[in-house]
Amino acid sequence: MVSVPRWVLFSSGCAPVLLIAGWVIAASLEGPAYDPVRQTISVLAAYGAAGSWVMTGALLALGACHLFTAWGLRAAATAGRVALAGGGVAALVVAVLPVPSSGGSLRHGSVAAVGFALLALWPLLAAVGGRAAPWALRPAVSAAATALMVVGAAWFLMETHRHGAAGVAERVVTALQSVWPFVVVTSCLRHAGGEPPAGRAD
Repeated sequence: MVSVPRWVLFSSGCAPVLLIAGWVIAASLEGPAYDPVRQTISVLAAYGAAGSWVMTGALLALGACHLFTAWGLRAAATAGRVALAGGGVAALVVAVLPVPSSGGSLRHGSVAAVGFALLALWPLLAAVGGRAAPWALRPAVSAAATALMVVGAAWFLMETHRHGAAGVAERVVTALQSVWPFVVVTSCLRHAGGEPPAGRAD
């Protein structure tokens, strides 16, 4: 099994921490005018938002974390690593293309949708066959992770269309997508730690 460097644990672990801290701090700076239940995190990074610099920084950090994780996660299939890196690039682009202070942005929305799709598909694309694979990279587990993220994305779209709890749905999906690389890396490192030394069959 291809080894995964331990520093990938840091890059993957920082992703959800920085993202969640970003939206919590940015929302607190925005004050009661911001509704985290109905409004998305993109609103926090919009032009003129009080906490835009915090949310923008969090998105940039998230993108960088995904890129570093994709680079170091050598145990995963190449297609999955490329998709994870693509999701990281999408986060960077979303950060530099914020929505306007009012209304939407086709460019921002398109890039965000691509990022959602790539980060939902990467677990399935990263899967490697065989019982020797770390559990989080096994096909059944990877397919379940992708299915859960797709369901979450559909929930977000539904809430956005009905002007419901879009903020909650988006936070659940993005949190899940940011945590999963850490789960995979942890699985790979634990798997490598449990392998018998070379030359032993037991």
